[in-house]
Amino acid sequence: MTRSVLLLRAVNVSGRNRVPMAELRALLAPDLGEVSTYIASGNIVCDHPSDPAAACARVRALIAAEFDVGTPVVLRTHDALVASVQRQPFTDASEKMLHAMFLESPASSGAVEALQERLVPGERIALVGDDLWIDYGEGGVHSTKLTKAVLDRVLGVAGTARNLRTVRRLIELTA
Repeated sequence: MTRSVLLLRAVNVSGRNRVPMAELRALLAPDLGEVSTYIASGNIVCDHPSDPAAACARVRALIAAEFDVGTPVVLRTHDALVASVQRQPFTDASEKMLHAMFLESPASSGAVEALQERLVPGERIALVGDDLWIDYGEGGVHSTKLTKAVLDRVLGVAGTARNLRTVRRLIELTA
C-alpha cells in the first residue's frame, strides 16, 4: 500500500492552533485508513487517498470544524518526498538549517526572483517543482526576512516547511 504524508502548517506551535494528535488520528482513520502522526506539529502519515485534493480539503475542513484551526493541508507521497530530497541543490547545508517548504500548488511566476531580494547574507533558496528549498544558513529561521506572510504573499500560494531531518524521517515513515 502506498503511504503519503499530510503536512499541516503551524499547529501545536508556541501554544497556539492546538490540534490534539490522538483525537485527529481517530477522526481521520475512517477516511484515510491506518493513520499515524510524527511529532505534534502536523505530520500525518496515512494510506494514499484515491483523490488527494478532496482528501486535503476534507482534512482542512475537519480541523477547522473540530478544533477551530485554519491550516493549509499539503499532501506528499513517499516517492515525491524522496525525489524532492534527491533534487534539492544545497547538499552542503546543515540538516537543521535546510528546510523544504511544501507548496499547495505551483508558485507564482517570478516568485523566486522576488524572494531573492529579501534574503539575508548566508541564505539561499531554490524552487524544485512545488517545493521551495530554503537554506537559512548560520542565522537560522530566527534571523530571516522570509516570514510566513512574506512567503505566502510572494509565492501566491500557501505551504508548510520542514527541516531536512524531519523530511528524511517522513520518508522512512512513508516507506
